[in-house]
Amino acid sequence: MTAQIIDGKALSQRLRVGFRERVERLKARGVSPGLAVVLVGDNPASRVYVGNKIKACEECGVHSLHIGLAADVSEAEVLATIERLNRDAGIHGILVQLPLPAHIPIARVLEAISVHKDVDGFHLYNVGALVTGTSIFPPCTPYGVQLLLDTTGIDVAGKNAVVVGASNIVGKPMGLMLLQREATVTICHAKTRDLAQHTILADILIVAAGKPGLIVPQMVKEGAIVIDVGINRLPDGRIVGDVCFDAVKEKASWITPVPGGVGPMTVTMLIENTLRSAERAFKAADEDEFQDWEAPVVKSPD
Repeated sequence: MTAQIIDGKALSQRLRVGFRERVERLKARGVSPGLAVVLVGDNPASRVYVGNKIKACEECGVHSLHIGLAADVSEAEVLATIERLNRDAGIHGILVQLPLPAHIPIARVLEAISVHKDVDGFHLYNVGALVTGTSIFPPCTPYGVQLLLDTTGIDVAGKNAVVVGASNIVGKPMGLMLLQREATVTICHAKTRDLAQHTILADILIVAAGKPGLIVPQMVKEGAIVIDVGINRLPDGRIVGDVCFDAVKEKASWITPVPGGVGPMTVTMLIENTLRSAERAFKAADEDEFQDWEAPVVKSPD
């Protein structure tokens, strides 16, 4: 068996075509969707991520505002910047690029962002609302993984889903989103004993541990769907995931590559959430004219 590739880059491009249509629809009604990205300090990796997000905005016709703050900026100034953006009617999404300098408390910054502009899905309200399935904005990476799973055409209900990694950004919300779809979910983490004992039972294996080569074929069930969220740079400069791709693809039924799998979807779902915010703002102003938001429809490959 050789796994079918779940192409996140191709799916992302298809979704962005639809995004441009939604942007034009909003602009025709006087609304120009806007995303503000706040970067504190000069972390090289963060600069790349911010650049990718701004480029995605340009591609989809979304207005982007890049705010750069010095690494030694005060907490008060960061919070004041967020408050200004909260009040700005032309900004529909606010993203603070992580990590932040050590003297800036991440939790306080994320909680300062308006729930209605929290397009990263990191506010306590949005994270907590995943438990009841009422989150306004799903976290971007798990949301992207959910759509990638949709492309397989396989119903996750009743399947054994194992998530390796228990971060607040990916692992925990991913587990909750799978539960909403009635999967049986196991979340593994750094203290899990005998990781392979859990992964070998997975019909759906999602790996977000940040450890290159962590998952080898002996740990994967024959025919499993394998989603690799990991992005690791090796000493020789290569970018790899947490899964031994070449070996595991001979055992899985579906697998995401790195790069080109989950990564493009994370940025795409950020734009999706920003458009959703703009549409919700328009609907609040004109209940009769605009239909409520609906999740993107992803068809399985022919």
